[in-house]
Amino acid sequence: MMAPPSNNPDQKRPLNVEKRVHFSIWYFLAGLLILVLIQTSLNQPDQPLAYSEFRQAIKNGEVEAVRIAPDQITGTYREGRDGKVSRRFVTTRVEDPDLIKDLEASDVEFTGARESPWVAILSYLLPALVFVGLWVVLLKRMGGAAGGVMSIGKSKAKIYVETSTKVTFDDVAGIDEAEDEVKEVVEFLQQPDKFQKLGGRIPKGVLLVGPPGTGKTLLARAVAGESGVPFFSMSGSDFVEMFVGVGAARVRDLFQQAKERAPCIVFIDEMDALGKARGINPMGSHDEREQTLNQLLTEMDGFDANTGVILMAATNRPETLDIALLRPGRFDRQIVVDRPDVVGRGAILDVHSGDVELADDVDMSIIARRTPGMVGADLANVINEAALLAARRGKDEVTMAEFEEAIDRVIAGLERKSRVLNDKEREVVAFHEGGHAVAAECLAEADPVHRVSIIPRGVAALGYTMQLPTDERYLVSKQTLLDKLGTLLAGRAAESLVFDEISTGAANDLDQATKIATSMVTQFGMSDLGLISYGQDDQQTFLKGAFGSSKEYSEATAGEIDKEVHRILEDAYQRVYALLEERRPQLDKLAGVLIDKELIHREELRAILNGDCPSEDDPPSTAPPSPESEAAS
Repeated sequence: MMAPPSNNPDQKRPLNVEKRVHFSIWYFLAGLLILVLIQTSLNQPDQPLAYSEFRQAIKNGEVEAVRIAPDQITGTYREGRDGKVSRRFVTTRVEDPDLIKDLEASDVEFTGARESPWVAILSYLLPALVFVGLWVVLLKRMGGAAGGVMSIGKSKAKIYVETSTKVTFDDVAGIDEAEDEVKEVVEFLQQPDKFQKLGGRIPKGVLLVGPPGTGKTLLARAVAGESGVPFFSMSGSDFVEMFVGVGAARVRDLFQQAKERAPCIVFIDEMDALGKARGINPMGSHDEREQTLNQLLTEMDGFDANTGVILMAATNRPETLDIALLRPGRFDRQIVVDRPDVVGRGAILDVHSGDVELADDVDMSIIARRTPGMVGADLANVINEAALLAARRGKDEVTMAEFEEAIDRVIAGLERKSRVLNDKEREVVAFHEGGHAVAAECLAEADPVHRVSIIPRGVAALGYTMQLPTDERYLVSKQTLLDKLGTLLAGRAAESLVFDEISTGAANDLDQATKIATSMVTQFGMSDLGLISYGQDDQQTFLKGAFGSSKEYSEATAGEIDKEVHRILEDAYQRVYALLEERRPQLDKLAGVLIDKELIHREELRAILNGDCPSEDDPPSTAPPSPESEAAS
């Protein structure tokens, strides 16, 4: 969709007029300075002469002519042995009643002079002009783009017109439902009669909700590029300052500018910084942020109807927003910008890889299946990391090997070649990761293993086991969670089985396992405590930081929850310990290969297990990886 040409010919005129006025003032000052310099250079400089020397030169008959002004005396005199050299002089005039008599006695030609009024005018005007110029520069510095003192109540919104953002809907992929919703907003602005003739009205507010990196801001920029109407963009934190009343003044100024340019779009990024729920401030409710929010609510739906002004906002914390913002008439539409599915990830990869030289073996559909859970920002990072890695290796094209390495780097972190493990530590890590791999392959509901490595990566991971879910899951069964717990605890079980001691390598595994077991008891009703949820209300989670956490159950119930969580973890541990004890030969063989090769792929892992762990179907090695299911030491 091409944006229509702007119908407002005066959109750029004020800027041009301001530039012309600005340049004309400086050109005038520069020309005046040049004239003064030229006049000064053309005039022969007068030689300063003391008044006593001047009087002596009169007596000696060396003075030729004198011009007497109110403040000074100028003239010419002869010097040199032959007296043929004539020079100009200047001296300060003093009260001397005998001066005229001595000049007449020496036959010196003299005249009187009266100071020109222009000299007096310029003597006052030039310093005033210099002072005004410095003052103007100072005011501009104080009230510049950073929001100085003189413009503290002005809106900091950046204004885009027509296609100045250079982003269109062609640059947006993987969020088709959200894209269709905002396309309708663009159509509202371009063809309002189409909807108004049926009695419909343009929505006043559109709230984009989704996890970080899913493309909320990109979607808003695409609306700016496609709509062809003025687009005001600013962050929620730009409204809040240390001075009381500044935020509300900026809101008023923003909507005033928007109404003058209607129809237009106002976009506020990170809306939770401005629209957080009122009444949660422990120091009182009438603070600067709440005044700003109250002014925003008034502007969105008050006595003054802002016809043709659509407010778009983006946030990844909708539960913290004030309920008054979310009612119809303010934010009429709440568009969820969710994580993309496998098809959406493929489309996003195609967009970001448009300028990358790809080898023939690169298949974006395979990469999309290997990156579940990743958002647009993560996928863009994978493309960039693969391109940088290929450049470092001196390749002309990016191959599938670089994409495999880039995915590992994004999920598990940078490979730490400088971290050298001793033989004992390598053996412990090998059995630890081998335990994860054997359990993941032998437990029916666990995700299959794609790769096992004992190469240190990231900050603390001494190895990792990457699992690949065969498909994307939106519902998780109790047995799936129990098998996931078994996979997480298998590393600790393998250490205890082989070495009869444990290490700190299972810290991250225990943390994830505890969270899963706690959720099973308190949220999912998957325990002997019954069909009851002990979780907190999601709408009030932000209150924990302000007033401390509160429990909706007694201390006795909390003790029962702790016992149930411990029981679930202990049962999962004993179950996987028995599994590894039964599969001890395969575990020993797998650990030995890991110590020698450091990296094992799925085909070699299946060969080592030799079909001893039954599964319904062997998914291909190109199945998608899961960052959530990765078990790292």
